[in-house]
Amino acid sequence: MATPFCFRRPLLAAGLLLGPLLGAAEDADSRIAWWREARFGLFVHWGPVSLKGTEIGWSRGAERRGYRGPGTEVPVDVYDNLYRQFNPTEFNAVDWVKIAQAAGMKYIVFTSRHHDGFSLFETQASDYKITSPQSPFRRDIVQELAAAAHAAGLKFGLYYSQPDWHHPDAFVPERHARYLAYLQTQVRELLTNYGRIDILWFDGLGKKAEDYGAVAVNRMARALQPHLLINNRNGLPEDFDTPEQRVGNYQDSRPWESCITICRQWAWKPNDTMKSLDECLQTLVRCVGGDGNLLFNVGPMPDGRIEPRQVTRLEEMGAWLQRNGASIYGTRGGPWHPTKAFASTRRGNTVYLHVFNWDQATVELPALPRAVTSATLLGGGRALVRQENGKLTVSVAPTERQTIDTIVQLELDGSAMDLPAIAFTSPVKATASNVFHSNLNDHGPQEAFDGNPATRWATDAGLRQAWIARDFEKPVTVGRVRINEAVAERVRRFELQVRDGAVWRTILTGEKIGRSFTQSFAPVTGREFRLNILESTDGPTIAELELLEK
Repeated sequence: MATPFCFRRPLLAAGLLLGPLLGAAEDADSRIAWWREARFGLFVHWGPVSLKGTEIGWSRGAERRGYRGPGTEVPVDVYDNLYRQFNPTEFNAVDWVKIAQAAGMKYIVFTSRHHDGFSLFETQASDYKITSPQSPFRRDIVQELAAAAHAAGLKFGLYYSQPDWHHPDAFVPERHARYLAYLQTQVRELLTNYGRIDILWFDGLGKKAEDYGAVAVNRMARALQPHLLINNRNGLPEDFDTPEQRVGNYQDSRPWESCITICRQWAWKPNDTMKSLDECLQTLVRCVGGDGNLLFNVGPMPDGRIEPRQVTRLEEMGAWLQRNGASIYGTRGGPWHPTKAFASTRRGNTVYLHVFNWDQATVELPALPRAVTSATLLGGGRALVRQENGKLTVSVAPTERQTIDTIVQLELDGSAMDLPAIAFTSPVKATASNVFHSNLNDHGPQEAFDGNPATRWATDAGLRQAWIARDFEKPVTVGRVRINEAVAERVRRFELQVRDGAVWRTILTGEKIGRSFTQSFAPVTGREFRLNILESTDGPTIAELELLEK
């Protein structure tokens, strides 16, 4: 597929920085072509921690590091010996690959080693591994999964965490050189011993390239596997960005992939809250509509099986893609930026408009600079479209709308690919007392007001109080609030306030928020409103905060 002018990749620092690293590697655009076509992949977080049902890596000695998130109860000496009991006799790599294919996924990325330092492959660099004599299983998980993926024609990638909380030399200044040698040895093993590896998915956000020896590691990686895609978590920009647990913002100048869990945790947890089919599919469509991919995570159970209810959900997604995959695979995002209500994708002269809900009888969008020559529903059915006065209006009979996603196929009188993407919502002016790791791009306060339940405002772990405010920049009248807490029921006491001059005046008070808090109150007119969280069990995180008229 030809790349139109509006999708050119930026040449600035990335080109200057990575040019010497590429060596014999393939051209970046040709390397990533298959990945853009694929759009949907399976992420797998797994290891001995599944025996405890707590979060992988993070629950190892969590209190010692000041982490108080989900799953903080595994002492280091207990965590580090779980592998002696880890015997996943029901693990079948062929079954995993079949599950991914049934879901409509085109690639797999597997956690070869997470932050906890346990290697799920045979390595000469460490005895803390699945093939250790102390392991009752003693099978190379990476070898079996790579072989199954290759046999099925599925692209195969490996996650590798540069932080290793088990290794005694990691990030200890006088011994760190030894750790970097260990890291490079393991990356070389992964890229040498398992055939073709399509993706190397690092997870070292928060440090600089030199902390990981990134220049040398990436140069070696590309020499070993010239076609390899590398993500942006090695201190270098490399091939693609990786927004986490949220749908990325619209971005067609540089490839990106959202990594998001099917449940709440990355690793398996008994009775973990699983996303609905609506949320799963709309998350996928929003990612593709923003010109990104979705790497969707499952956490297999201790016995090696992917949890049956998760398999069922993935199969449901695959059945939907069987019918509607033409609007996903091989498309680019746009020509409109996604919103809570819809997303759009495009290929050639065709635009696929995905409508998630019909609050009104019609959907009204900014007009396109090309004429619409026909409008139908994907799979059959009628849609009416009118372009006039700078607006494009779409209507579909209620009987022909789909519950999860009504897909309107628009044929244009010319290419849809050279149309600049249209953003038609003004940026939200929002502030907060704290943002997780000061990451305004991924977890800033604006994420709670973007109409996208997959994004969120988040605060640092351990925080017990915080506030988030929105400035409408003009007086508005509010009589109802809807709040969706991203991690349910952390909040224990809060107040909603309006700014009255230099003073914040309380409108209402409450205790628990949870997934769907709604309350009406006597209408209040003001310009700036604030959710003031007075008590929380851990760092508050809000997916959506809506201030509505009565």
